[in-house]
Amino acid sequence: MDTLAICMADGCEEIEGLTAVDLLRRAGIPVEMVSIGTDRRVTGSHGITFEADTTAQDADWNAYAGIILPGGMPGTLNLKKNAYVRKAVEAYDREKKLVAAICAAPTVLADCGALNGRAATCYPGMEDQLTGADFRTDPVVLDGHILTSRGLGTAISFALAIVAYCKDRTAADQLSEKIVYLSR
Repeated sequence: MDTLAICMADGCEEIEGLTAVDLLRRAGIPVEMVSIGTDRRVTGSHGITFEADTTAQDADWNAYAGIILPGGMPGTLNLKKNAYVRKAVEAYDREKKLVAAICAAPTVLADCGALNGRAATCYPGMEDQLTGADFRTDPVVLDGHILTSRGLGTAISFALAIVAYCKDRTAADQLSEKIVYLSR
C-alpha cells in the first residue's frame, strides 16, 4: 500500500493530525508525518510538542499517494505559505491523488485552486475562504479525490473516511468498532 503524507506545521491542531496518524496506522495504511519546519520537532497550537518522521525538504514527494492537512491556527497559515505543501496539493489534485484537509486547512486547498467546482466543508465561519467550492455543512465531505472535514470534533470521522477511501468501508467500519467509536 502506498504511503500518505500528513503535513505537520507549528501551530497545528494536534488532535486532528495525530488522530489521523493513529487511526491510519491501526488500519495498516502507511502514513509519514512531514514537518514543514526546519526540523522534525513540531509544536501544536496547544503547546504539545511531538516529532515528525521527516521534514518537507527531506521528504520524497513523488512517493506519496496523497496528502493530509490538519487545521489549527496558526498551523493553517503556515501550511498555506509553505512552498512544499502548495506544490504537493496542486500536483496531487492534478494527478487525482487523495487531498484531504480538516478544520481551517480546506482554505489551503481553496487557495491552491483544488476546490473549484467541488463540494467541501471547513471550520464554521471560514466558509467565505472556500473560494470556488460548493460549501456543505456535513461533518465529512468527499468529492472525488478531495476529502474535507469540519474540525476537532470530526477528527475520528475524518480519519475513518480516509481509511474507507484507501481501503474500503468495511475496513473503516471494523476499525470504528475496534475503537468503540459510537457516532458515525
